[in-house]
Amino acid sequence: MRFGLDGIPVRGKMTGVGHYTFELARALSAIAPEHEFELVSPSSSNGLRRRSWWSIGLPLYCRRASLALFHGTNFELPYWSTCPTVLTIHDLSLLLYPETHEKRLVLRARLKLPRTAHRANAIITPSEMVKREVCEHLGVSAEKVFAIPEAARRGFYRVDALKSRAVCERLGVEDEFILFVGTVEPRKNLLALARACEQVLRDRSQRLQLVMVGKRGWLSDDLMAYLNKSQIRERVLFTGHLEDDELRALYSACRVFVYPSLYEGFGLPLLEAMSCGAPVVTSNIASIAETVGDVARLVAPSDVDELARAITELITDTSEREKRSAAGIEHAKKFSWERTAAATMAVYDRILQDETG
Repeated sequence: MRFGLDGIPVRGKMTGVGHYTFELARALSAIAPEHEFELVSPSSSNGLRRRSWWSIGLPLYCRRASLALFHGTNFELPYWSTCPTVLTIHDLSLLLYPETHEKRLVLRARLKLPRTAHRANAIITPSEMVKREVCEHLGVSAEKVFAIPEAARRGFYRVDALKSRAVCERLGVEDEFILFVGTVEPRKNLLALARACEQVLRDRSQRLQLVMVGKRGWLSDDLMAYLNKSQIRERVLFTGHLEDDELRALYSACRVFVYPSLYEGFGLPLLEAMSCGAPVVTSNIASIAETVGDVARLVAPSDVDELARAITELITDTSEREKRSAAGIEHAKKFSWERTAAATMAVYDRILQDETG
C-alpha cells in the first residue's frame, strides 16, 4: 500500500515538526518495507501550487496516486479527502496560550483546528496530556485519539570533552555554562530563566555563562529589554540556530540543561539533552513529567527562587550531576523512532480495517 505524509514541514531548514515528519517517515519505511511512504508536497514536478494545495491540489493528488491513507503531520489535512486521514496535533498552545502567539495564527487555529480534528479518522498526540486537551477542548472522542511519544534523533549522543570543547570555542561558549535550546518566545519562560541565572551568578564567585540556542521568536522583546538592563547581560550568549553536531557538543559539555517552559506538548529537547548526558532541570508540568519521568530535577516554572536553587544544586554537587547524567542517558534509550513508527503504523492499520469493515 501507498501512504502519504505531509512533506511541507521537511522543505527548507527543518524545525521540530519537520524533524518529526522526516524521522517518522524514515522509521516507517524501515519497519514496513512492504509499503511505500511518500512525503507529499506541492512542487513543480507535480504541477501543483501551494496556494490551492489543501483545497484542490492535495485531494486530487491523493486520488490520482491511489493513496491508502494520508497523514497530516502538521495540524493540516486536505479540505476534502479521497482516502482516510490521520492528523498529528503536537500541542494546543495556540488555543490555550494565545497571548504567546501572533494573533493571525491564533485566529486561524480557532477557525480551522476543531473542524480539521473532526474530519480526521484518527488523531495522534505526543503525550497523554495533549490527548486529554484535544478531547476536552476540541470535543473529540477519546477512542479516536492515540498518544504516541516521540524520540531524540540518532545524531544525539555523548561526545568526548575534546571534540565538544573545539565546537564550544568556535561558538564563543566558555568552559562553564548553562544551556537552553528552543525558540526564544514567551512560552519558553526565558525571563524566569534569566532571573534565576542572575541569582545563581550573584551568589557564586565562579563565572558561568548562559547559552541560549534557537531562533528569535514572537514577543521576545521583554526578555531582551530585561537582559540589556541586567547585571548578567555580558554573560548571556545567543547562538541562533545550530546544526545537530554543534547541538550535540553543547549538550555534552554543559553543566546543566535548563528547560523551564510553561507549556509543552512533549519537550523533545529534553530527550536530546539526556541522550548526550546533560543533567536536566525542567518544569513540573504534566507533559514534561511524562517525558522525563523521575530523571530530571522538576521545578514549578513560575518559581524563580526554586529554579535558581535547582540550578545551583546541580552545578555544585558533582555526584548528583553525574548520577542524573547517567540516568538520563538510560532513560532516553526507552524512546526510539522505531517504536514511534510501530505505534503509528498500528493506528494506520486500525483505520484501514475500520474502513473496509
